[in-house]
Amino acid sequence: MRPLSELRASAILFDMDGVLVNSKPAIDRVRTKWAELRGIDVQTVLDLPHGQRTSDSFARIAPHLNVAEEVAWLDAEEERDLSGITAIPGAAALLGALAADEWALVTSSGRTLAPRRLAAAGLPAPRTMVSGESVKRGKPDPEGYLLGATLLGRNPDECVVFEDAPAGIAAGIAAHMRVVGVATTYDRAHLAGLGCAAIVADLRDVAVERKDGRFRLVLHTRD
Repeated sequence: MRPLSELRASAILFDMDGVLVNSKPAIDRVRTKWAELRGIDVQTVLDLPHGQRTSDSFARIAPHLNVAEEVAWLDAEEERDLSGITAIPGAAALLGALAADEWALVTSSGRTLAPRRLAAAGLPAPRTMVSGESVKRGKPDPEGYLLGATLLGRNPDECVVFEDAPAGIAAGIAAHMRVVGVATTYDRAHLAGLGCAAIVADLRDVAVERKDGRFRLVLHTRD
């Protein structure tokens, strides 16, 4: 591998699905089941954009349904269906290189679902978490990332965001943070041009180096 970029930071804000955990099989199973029960085209549901709150996504395709009730059903199903959830390669090592006050989770998932998925993937629960219920406006609004920085006691320009989806990337940039795109859910070509400071294949491409009480992220490419 060769160095791609170096970013100095005092905290990292991670999205969860597609960044720390691979939950796509479980998400697709639940969405397929929901679509079939509600008589909605399955592919339309599977094609909904990733990285946004369920309430924001599903309100677009089923405005005739009670969104709160549908989200509650989906959330309950996702909390039950944890089969096949795995850690993104490199996630455990990267989290293990960080102190508890150096990272936070900023996810569109619910506050109950997020720790269950992390546990299913064998990853630690964060000390600091911003869930979908923590904010009034979900991604691509920057509210979640700004709240995450505040909870960690950091300024936005001290934080680096790791995101896999366009909505999350837009949220991080709008929060005036540097964003590393993770090409898991979407490929590198899809993420290019969205304003990322760098794009990595997965978290194996990221290393933490420390000096003078701060750390820097060394990003590599395996191309």
